Amino acid sequence: MTTANKITILRILLVPVFVTTILFYERTGEELYRLFSIFSFSVAAISDAVDGYIARHFNQRSELGAILDPIADKALLVSGAILLSLKDTGLPSIPVIFIISILSRDVLIFLGVVIISYVCGKVNVRPRWPGKTATVLQMITILLALLISPEKYVIVFAYAATFFTVLSAFYYVAEGMRQLNASPASAALPPESIKKE
Repeated sequence: MTTANKITILRILLVPVFVTTILFYERTGEELYRLFSIFSFSVAAISDAVDGYIARHFNQRSELGAILDPIADKALLVSGAILLSLKDTGLPSIPVIFIISILSRDVLIFLGVVIISYVCGKVNVRPRWPGKTATVLQMITILLALLISPEKYVIVFAYAATFFTVLSAFYYVAEGMRQLNASPASAALPPESIKKE
């Protein structure tokens, strides 16, 4: 268990804390719960950069980390986006298109991984700059909403995050198609190998 993986697990454990404090703030209106949600989300967001830095610069990349890191990111961002897209949280509302873009891309990636794993036997998913930019903008959007920033700023960052989320989806689709095209399983079967009924 590397240090980077331990930080990633901490980030996963912070997700239920973040969700719980938001829900309690929604029901009670107590500012203390909102402050706890800001703290837990901020620590989780910062730890995302920290564990990535440690993994790269101290040679701590691992197969476990490659699985846990995206799970931690998705759990944090999707839960935050869903909660803050609701109207009754007492916080600036995030446009629904924000959560739709995140969920749609993640479902698309999941289906792509399943298909490529079945056809090619192995999937090579590399983070691209649009995806990294989308993640940063998504985190900023959620943090601005938690800080009760003017709604116009939340909306601007939400749409910017949505744009890069959609752009990153095209990158993932293109990479997936490249891997499928490179697989021998994608080639047409010779006529003699096709059994006639």
